[in-house]
Amino acid sequence: MPTVKESVMSMVKDMPENATLEDIMESLYVKQKILKGQKQLEAGQFYTHKEAKEIMKEWLK
Repeated sequence: MPTVKESVMSMVKDMPENATLEDIMESLYVKQKILKGQKQLEAGQFYTHKEAKEIMKEWLK
């Protein structure tokens, strides 16, 4: 499994030559959120679709 540094370097190498610092930062942010979501899913920290709908009903009152 690649290290975080190796993953970031690979991601940056795959970006277009004209990528801006903002583009790189956005890609890192999105990757971080995806990894966090995967860890939460593995740990069972999620809501089913039905549970989420019930929560939204409460929020939208």
